[in-house]
Amino acid sequence: MSDYHFHWVMALRDLPSLLQGAVVTLQLTILSMIIGVGVSVPLAVMRWQGRGVWSGVAGAWVDVARNTPVLLQVYAVYFGLGAYGFNISSYAATLLAISFNNIGYLIEIFRGGLATVPRYQYISGRSLGMSATQAYAYIVWPQLLRIVFYSVMTQMIWAMLNTSLGLLIGLRELAGAAEQAQSVNYRTLETFAMAALLYYLMAKLLILGAELLYARLYGRR
Repeated sequence: MSDYHFHWVMALRDLPSLLQGAVVTLQLTILSMIIGVGVSVPLAVMRWQGRGVWSGVAGAWVDVARNTPVLLQVYAVYFGLGAYGFNISSYAATLLAISFNNIGYLIEIFRGGLATVPRYQYISGRSLGMSATQAYAYIVWPQLLRIVFYSVMTQMIWAMLNTSLGLLIGLRELAGAAEQAQSVNYRTLETFAMAALLYYLMAKLLILGAELLYARLYGRR
């Protein structure tokens, strides 16, 4: 029978380095979502409207991002660009890969949201003399943001968890910091349990922040 004893104190000793890794994880999460939303919104509009080439680009992006493992997307960026002579850091590779994956999911989230906003409202705005930009800004987007709010938040949590794949290309985000710590203290279970707890707490804080923001913008659900 094993005489192994779980000791939280061993993990607590490495908490400072794990927290440093958690900061990197949050940075990657926020940046990948900013990039993801910025790119996916116009592509979602093109896909919703069925506009030629860009609609096809959006569709292909969705197919690749959603039907291939995120790990392979990380490897494709890191090793693929490296094979062609582009020296890219593990941080940049992880950011690009997670952003690529985010965009694939966010395109469909925004497209689905657009489909629920009655199209005649946009057409009515245009008939009243609004430009396309004004019709989207004042009629479509206020409704759309409320519809997709929690789906986007769920994608943000997913992006945060996916940053752990950076560990496999040498990135010291939270999972990478835990791997580094356990290679020194030889307390794998305790170290990764602490990392899991930090992931859980960060996810809960993001959800709480989303609930507060939603309540402020739209009132309670």
